[in-house]
Amino acid sequence: MTKSRRAHGRATAAKKASAPASAPAGAAGDLTAVVGDNLRKLRAQRGLSLEKLAQQSGVSRAMLGQIELGQSAPTINVLWKIAAGLGVTFSALLTAQPRSGPRVLRGKEARVLSSADRKFTSRALFPVNEPRRVEFYELRLAGGGVEHADAHASGTVENLVVTEGEVEIEAGGTTQTLATGDAILFDADTPHVYRNRGRREAVMFLVMTYADTVG
Repeated sequence: MTKSRRAHGRATAAKKASAPASAPAGAAGDLTAVVGDNLRKLRAQRGLSLEKLAQQSGVSRAMLGQIELGQSAPTINVLWKIAAGLGVTFSALLTAQPRSGPRVLRGKEARVLSSADRKFTSRALFPVNEPRRVEFYELRLAGGGVEHADAHASGTVENLVVTEGEVEIEAGGTTQTLATGDAILFDADTPHVYRNRGRREAVMFLVMTYADTVG
């Protein structure tokens, strides 16, 4: 092979390596469109220009524009940067808009999270894979159980009602004792504690409201 042909071959290979991948097809292509739509809506909701979001996320204005138009499939790392810049969770960029009509959430299919000691459980009573500002939970705390909750995002409010048993809620520097039927509303953007000093399980229902869309 002549020197000129070898040089041409190297140039062609380099060109192929540096060329952007073609737009994904099928499910991947659908996901690219979903990400673009979600990015555009979330950015508009926050009143952010492409330039401003670029500054907040560290992703270039040009790349953000291409993603919004569905012309570029972002990497996981880029999506994390964008989510952080918008102040939303990773899934908020990946989830298609919810369908209309009634939604049934079967108890046997529920996603239940437990504390390390298994004394506290939390069951989501809402579609967890959709953007939202309000979340609804069933909480169960075994007798003698204590759950220390970290601070949630700024502006988060919890509205809780006790349906069985008695619990103490420590929040905002005060402790309130709630009997069956009692409810409480408190700012949850500071650490707070759920405490069951009784012997029987306590059951609570919690509505959590965020200042901004999550999920």
